[in-house]
Amino acid sequence: MHAHQELDTRGLNCPLPILKAKKALSTMASGEVLKVVATDPGSVRDFQAFARQTGNELVEQQSSETEFVHWLRRR
Repeated sequence: MHAHQELDTRGLNCPLPILKAKKALSTMASGEVLKVVATDPGSVRDFQAFARQTGNELVEQQSSETEFVHWLRRR
């Protein structure tokens, strides 16, 4: 998937990945996609809730043993 912007939040724990994503999304145009790479397992649930609360679309999530990747489309 093509991302207009990528955010590396490896090593950061909740709520920092969400806060950094919120800040990044605020600089993006409607419809653009933000890719967030995280190592916090809680980020999967956190980004699902973030998308519901903000109206941004959680396009996809992928997980490996050590990394979690989230794609968000700006509303």
